[in-house]
Amino acid sequence: MKSWKISPKIESVSKYVECYWFLEKESHDHSNIYPKLNPDPSSHLIIANFNGVHQYTHDPISQKVNGNHWIFPHLKTFTMDHSDPFQIIGIKFKIGALYSLGLPYLSSSLDKVEPVDINQLIGLEEVFNSDQLLTDAVDQKIQVCNILDEILSPWLLRSLEDKHSDLVRQILLLLSDIAITEIGEKLHRSQRTIERSFMRVTGLTMKQVQSMIRLEEMLNYLYQLSEGDINWVDVASKYDFSDQPHLIRYLKNSIGRTPAEYAQNRDLTIDIYGNFEFN
Repeated sequence: MKSWKISPKIESVSKYVECYWFLEKESHDHSNIYPKLNPDPSSHLIIANFNGVHQYTHDPISQKVNGNHWIFPHLKTFTMDHSDPFQIIGIKFKIGALYSLGLPYLSSSLDKVEPVDINQLIGLEEVFNSDQLLTDAVDQKIQVCNILDEILSPWLLRSLEDKHSDLVRQILLLLSDIAITEIGEKLHRSQRTIERSFMRVTGLTMKQVQSMIRLEEMLNYLYQLSEGDINWVDVASKYDFSDQPHLIRYLKNSIGRTPAEYAQNRDLTIDIYGNFEFN
């Protein structure tokens, strides 16, 4: 198994793209073939082999796509079918980035995956060669990231900012550390104004995004601990849950498992493929 995660180097790209990431599952890898993808407020543009079939399921709905595709923000946990070897490159866009890019993929596309023609999306004059990029990504990650920077930069420079996207960018800087009810006062805006702008730009409420950010932070923390080392009372306190039953309900709603069930199964992508560290 090979994986990496690298930040864009060009400023016009890093304004909208958080990182590029790569994952290869080889034929001799017999890890869990049905990893779960936890809720995520970001959109990911997935570069994949044209003939590759990718399945994402959240009961009772199963979505299948071939080749390049979007994974849009999802409140539900997706179960993926990774029974066959594969290579994928992911472009992780920052929360709300698609709004500034003029893409109508907001609340109507929550919990969805959709195929995408990258040439048409970006406006490339030359045919985008996914297979070659995936081959190079195994051993030439810096070169691949530089190519992606060059390809994406002209498209992202055509982005359009407005008062809503600017306000949401300020909100996101505060959302992890400040209570939602205090953000309006901090930014000298009414609560109604910030909530409407946030929904318009991201397709999500501030509470939904804050919850997913907290889940991601908690999963990163739990990844470092063995089952026997996890003290769920301490975890509840560390992540500001009122008590352990509150944490149990939260995890059950978010990933479909209680804390004890999650500790035993460890079947999320972070557990199976590791915590992608920045190179």
